[in-house]
Amino acid sequence: MSAPVRTRFAPSPTGYLHLGGARTALFNWLFAKKHRGSFILRVEDTDEARNTEEARAAIFEGMEWLGLDWEGPGNEGDVGPYFQSERTSIYQEWFEKLKDADRVYEDEGAWRFRFDRKLITMNDLVCGEVSIDYTNEENTPDMVVRRSDGSFVFHFVNVVDDLTMGITHVIRGEDHLMNTPKHLQLIEAFGATPPAYAHIPLILNSDGSKMSKRDEGAAVGDYPRQGFFSDAVVNFIALLGWSPKDESEIFSLAELIEKFSLENINRSPGRFDIEKCKWVNQQHLLKLSAEEFSAACHSDATPAMLASVQEKVSLLTEVPDAVAFYLDPDYPIANDALDKVKKNQASGDLLTALAVTFTELSDWSEAKNSIGETAKENGAKPGQLMFPLRVALSGKSGGPDLEAILEILGQEECVRRINRCTALL
Repeated sequence: MSAPVRTRFAPSPTGYLHLGGARTALFNWLFAKKHRGSFILRVEDTDEARNTEEARAAIFEGMEWLGLDWEGPGNEGDVGPYFQSERTSIYQEWFEKLKDADRVYEDEGAWRFRFDRKLITMNDLVCGEVSIDYTNEENTPDMVVRRSDGSFVFHFVNVVDDLTMGITHVIRGEDHLMNTPKHLQLIEAFGATPPAYAHIPLILNSDGSKMSKRDEGAAVGDYPRQGFFSDAVVNFIALLGWSPKDESEIFSLAELIEKFSLENINRSPGRFDIEKCKWVNQQHLLKLSAEEFSAACHSDATPAMLASVQEKVSLLTEVPDAVAFYLDPDYPIANDALDKVKKNQASGDLLTALAVTFTELSDWSEAKNSIGETAKENGAKPGQLMFPLRVALSGKSGGPDLEAILEILGQEECVRRINRCTALL
């Protein structure tokens, strides 16, 4: 019987959580959840000169916001993660195994791992068969595994951690592909069984350049501040290098877990597109119930006000401006909208007639129907009155459904706003 699936994400706390790192974490998390396995968070914090507490906190906050929960080192109630800085004694123990096997030697104070001079071939679950020829010592010199200051290098601790934590699948960026044969040599020297490897393609900017830490969309911590919904960002990140091989694009976390597979990871790099990300976000906002949307907005506006703009926004940060006209009785009327109303010389008379009609209504639920009737009585089409009315009530050319605005503002306020607008015409 095969071992339960165990995957890991191993960031270094030297900066914020990068979109590429988040995608690596997500793919590992999805694969573990799909196979009812474990997902481990392992902080590679041995570089004391570059590690910061701020960067460590940013990683944790980003992971938590994305909903990528991890398992702890195994103690009851321990939520992890692992820290390499706390595992020095383990690395020392495994280093002694290499010394006992005569696979390391000292070189100017540092210790090098003696490669077997042979062809190393690996079968990557995404990239296919990859080989490196170690027979030429000049091209592939023996690898330093312990520095002269006594610290262990990435390749060594990475392998030891994967073996001691029982990692069954290493899913990581394609930039690590050429490191894997080195790791396989170390694993073979330890007499252990290697995990399966899957190297995923890089993420490029929309112009085809490699995404750097300074590029738009690179910092996961920016997304909540910009008004993105976490489930939508997870959905978008999943599509950067993976697809379900059908036309569907919008998924809940549960659906992503169900559909995800390593076989459907693309070989070509993913292309970042901020407009596509906003569109995905909008689709997720549309799927929320009115109560869920209201809770996500953290707004002083009423649930009815928020519900009226749910279909009109792509980002949660757009909500305050979208509902501002409801809350401000002296809302500004946009100049371009007012100019457009003025182009129809009949607008003032039509709005004045509608104000009278609205005042006389005994049943406010008939307000929407009375617009068309008022327009017809004054020799106009309903559309010739609806646009001026929208501008009068909201100060904008577009926005929520007119019927929703009428219901939310109520009879008295609607009449007041119409009269306010006609005074400007």
